[in-house]
Amino acid sequence: MASVNRRVLPGFSLTLGYTVFYLSILVLIPITACFFKAASLSFQEFWHAVWTERARAAYLLTFGAAFVAAIVNLFLGLLLAWVLVRYTFPGKKLVDSLVDLPLALPTAVGGLVYSSLYVQKGWLGQYLVPLGIQGAYSRFAIVLVLVFVGLPFVVRTVQPILEDFDPEAEEASASLGGTRWQTFRNIILPTLYPALITGFALAFARGVGEYGSVVFVSGNMPYKTEIAPILIVARLEEFAYGEATAIAVVLLIISFSMLVLINLLERWSMRYEH
Repeated sequence: MASVNRRVLPGFSLTLGYTVFYLSILVLIPITACFFKAASLSFQEFWHAVWTERARAAYLLTFGAAFVAAIVNLFLGLLLAWVLVRYTFPGKKLVDSLVDLPLALPTAVGGLVYSSLYVQKGWLGQYLVPLGIQGAYSRFAIVLVLVFVGLPFVVRTVQPILEDFDPEAEEASASLGGTRWQTFRNIILPTLYPALITGFALAFARGVGEYGSVVFVSGNMPYKTEIAPILIVARLEEFAYGEATAIAVVLLIISFSMLVLINLLERWSMRYEH
């Protein structure tokens, strides 16, 4: 009797066609159009647009703030996920729901709230500003809002791994005389490496592309608190569309390169785990 080959997903060809179609409309075509628009500039015009002192300052601030915020989120997200998985306390479900608030809340609202809290006469600013801590219209303010918008990505990638972790491994470590720190470092942490790297990558990518919240807290001062997306908007307002797309292309290339590097690190960590 002849064997019958059955596809796991019915209608695979049709669903694949729709997937490629929408992927092309939403991702490939806009990116291609961006490259074509930037290609309308000569090399000198392109270089002059993307490598000015103002542009370099914006790149450094954009990627630097996103990197610092992702590192902070790595530790805060791990701590928060650990508490939500390992402990029971009143209001746990509420705290778990609030983790996703930055994903549901318009980022502009978050920026407005942060700017009102940390200004000189704000609820927190009236105490922090006299101490020299500028939580609004500064680089520190940018990092704060990027931590706010990026935290859920780390928590939601680490939390399922902790929930599925086998407690017998911890019991075995304890029975062999391992301390809690040794158990966490040698048994639990290696299992979390892929999830931590993924959460870091997602938080970093969100920070690089964030605009809505940053525009309200940074002050948008060139060379000081101006990020690259704001510089792109400034070029668009000047009707310099070629220069704006050129800067966007630079951001795209750098972001893609860093994500590729992070994915390679994730694969390496998975091999290390096994």
